[in-house]
Amino acid sequence: MSITRESERYIGLVREENERFFRAVGRRRRYFVDTYGCQQNESDSEILRGLAEAMGYEPASDASGADLIVVNTCAVREHAEMRILGNVGAMSHIKKKNPDLMIVMTGCMMSEGHMRERIKNSFPYVSGTLDTNSHARLPELVWSFLGDRKRRYYFDENRDVLSETEGLPRVRTNGCKAWLPIMKGCDNFCSYCIVPYVRGREASRPSDAVLREARELVENGEKEITLLGQNVNSYRGIDGGFPALLRKINAIPGEFRIRFMTSHPKDAGEELFRAMAECEKVAGNLHLPFQSGSDRILKAMNRGYTASQYLEKLSLARRYRPDLDITSDVIVGFPGETEEDYLATEALVREAGFLSLFTFIYSRREGTRAARIPDDTPEEIIKNRFRRLLSVQDEISRAKNEALVSETVRVLYDGINREGDALTARTSGNRLVSVKADPGLVGSFGDVRITSASTWSLTGEPIRTEAD
Repeated sequence: MSITRESERYIGLVREENERFFRAVGRRRRYFVDTYGCQQNESDSEILRGLAEAMGYEPASDASGADLIVVNTCAVREHAEMRILGNVGAMSHIKKKNPDLMIVMTGCMMSEGHMRERIKNSFPYVSGTLDTNSHARLPELVWSFLGDRKRRYYFDENRDVLSETEGLPRVRTNGCKAWLPIMKGCDNFCSYCIVPYVRGREASRPSDAVLREARELVENGEKEITLLGQNVNSYRGIDGGFPALLRKINAIPGEFRIRFMTSHPKDAGEELFRAMAECEKVAGNLHLPFQSGSDRILKAMNRGYTASQYLEKLSLARRYRPDLDITSDVIVGFPGETEEDYLATEALVREAGFLSLFTFIYSRREGTRAARIPDDTPEEIIKNRFRRLLSVQDEISRAKNEALVSETVRVLYDGINREGDALTARTSGNRLVSVKADPGLVGSFGDVRITSASTWSLTGEPIRTEAD
């Protein structure tokens, strides 16, 4: 499906205006996209950057040098929202220096009515907002503001975002790795989670559109494709669901890896694990959030499984893929969590043997069911449990990494470290490896011998072949 005529018209109008600006001033207008949150937001920002460049804007190195700033927000935790509001507050100084600056806020926070009102009433220098269904309307918002300087707040709950974003330009900045959205929204309504309210209900992209984009990515030299969805196991764009889609993408010629996130334990089953085992391009990593080891808390969370059922899933997955590195998410301090509940979580972590764990302290989200559950657990007790769980997982992670010392692993060289003295690389299981090697290897696969390990990463040296 191609870009809509509406989007194309506004892109053309802004591009013509920016050409007039260039002829009059002698420089191009610049844009900056500031992204917060999950991989889905990173993917959405590729579209926002693509639209900005299609409208004739050039990328700015930071917000201070931009004529258009787009802030792509996250609403999953209160800390993220407060950080974003603080950073947007600091942009008032940029606006004072450049009165013509446009600041647009979009993403999950802008799908919350109370947050749109807060921006409208307390941040007068923000030019407008777009919710998660409105990204295709960025050119319309920019064109309107350039014409009359009036602020606008778009909330398009019922727009067909999947159709409207098909064919929109993207600017990818993830090197040899690419995000590939396959669906939007979530129907699970976990009691603590705001996602179904800000991302909407589940809808799947047609498989022909996904496969066409996957082939284009491989033809363009991408070496790792990550399929994105709030719950990829619910994908319904092809007969046979998500496992069938994995098999179709795996059949595309070329040397590349397939990753995906995120899976929901209640929907991840034997057919998925069989497909992972039979598809040689599917990476040996599974991210399967468990959230709590207490059945009582899992029920209150509306997760749809018990701790024993979750562990049975891990056992089944590892029978199909013995090499599997499994990562997960967990929430500490859900309302009403007791010490017994916490200890059940700690016991599950020890039994599961995760490679790593993303651990979060519960954050109350307005509009969710959990927000109505009373809780008087002292903050220090929750923080203590959080620290204890981190210590348990750190011990497991370090042991798993140390077990790879002297082993040979296949890696994708994906970048250069911050210090500039080594390459970064990822194993099939998504372990980070630092390698002293030729920068020309970035974007290629190679074998590495692991020489040392820490809690969070590995160090290795390239194994040279006769061809080298």
